Amino acid sequence: MKRPDTLRWLAFGVFVISSTLSFLDRQLIATLAPLIMSDLRFNQTGFGFLISAFSITYAISSPIAGWFLDRVGINRGISAAVSWWSAAAVSTGFTRALGSLTVCRAALGLGESAGVPAAGKLNGIYLKPEERALGAAVNQIGISLGLTLAPLWISVARAHTWRTPFVITGLFGFAWLPIWLTTSRLIPPQFGSSESRRSSREHPGFSLLRDRALLTVVVANVLWMGSYSLWSNWTTLYLTRVHRLTLQESAKYVWIPPLISNLGGFFGGWMSLKWMKRGIAAIPARQKAVWASALGSLMTLSLPLAPDARWATAVISISFFFALAGSVNIYALPIDLFGPARSGLAVAALTCAYGLLQTVISPLIGYLSDHALYNQVIWLVTLPPILSALVLMAIRGQPVNVRST
Repeated sequence: MKRPDTLRWLAFGVFVISSTLSFLDRQLIATLAPLIMSDLRFNQTGFGFLISAFSITYAISSPIAGWFLDRVGINRGISAAVSWWSAAAVSTGFTRALGSLTVCRAALGLGESAGVPAAGKLNGIYLKPEERALGAAVNQIGISLGLTLAPLWISVARAHTWRTPFVITGLFGFAWLPIWLTTSRLIPPQFGSSESRRSSREHPGFSLLRDRALLTVVVANVLWMGSYSLWSNWTTLYLTRVHRLTLQESAKYVWIPPLISNLGGFFGGWMSLKWMKRGIAAIPARQKAVWASALGSLMTLSLPLAPDARWATAVISISFFFALAGSVNIYALPIDLFGPARSGLAVAALTCAYGLLQTVISPLIGYLSDHALYNQVIWLVTLPPILSALVLMAIRGQPVNVRST
């Protein structure tokens, strides 16, 4: 019996809270960076390497996390992942040197590598094919909400210590787990679950990672996600170093770009949904949406012309908007191509690619920023999305047929 759409989306919404908690734990390091850097005495290049420590473990463990999710299922997989990353977040609050902080952030990357693949897999088993980009947009709301909530902890950090927010927010993950497990029992998945075991036997292990279509999406994702990485990690430092805001003053602005990015996620989902309802197949519809987003992203090149922090925030918001509009379609493609049963590993390939990109690009951004080469940073993340859209045009495959009843 088909469950009402409201219940499917309710279950999906409860799961999305895990994305909020994950990215809140992740974003605090960027939001509180000026305080942490001052306390532990390192510069922006060091901050870039700190992000790389998170990113390299995130990248390396992503395929294993995706395989693990496909193997043991959503509930067991996400329970292990959330417990691990919550413990790592709490541990961050007890660090006393850059070395121990780096270890904790690397451990956080290990646990959070399962977050996006789990959300992608849940997308495939709870939502219809035409809903998947919108599902990715809803998950992005959860992600962006985590980014938006991070500045609210500046006051707590200033009143106590920068360590306190990490301890408190890390504990939230342990509180979420029983809520999700109860929800999943009351509202079980509807799509794809009956064929998961059969698909896993037909396509065992990591052989999926050699698929040409998946590798094409992976390359496109590497080219696409530079601006996403930049504004997720460096907005606070950009406003405080380029426009000379204090940390407290930056709190008035840094929550705006991730909030606006939510609209971009829905815009991207709406574009592909509109074209699919007009009869365009899923893959061409997503390709068109990525092209439109790539062209919109060119507005980022106007950032060096911004006369003050307000205008800079507006341009950053537009850049983040189009970054998300394209991203939700790129992350929906593996589910279209390979179905729910293999979506954990397929989406994990994209998160692995993102982690590798962030590992390489973060120290470079830090070095350029330390030397006031901000225009070069902007060009570095603005032109590759055009190449990403071109790369995606190489995909000519048809999406799998997944039963919807």
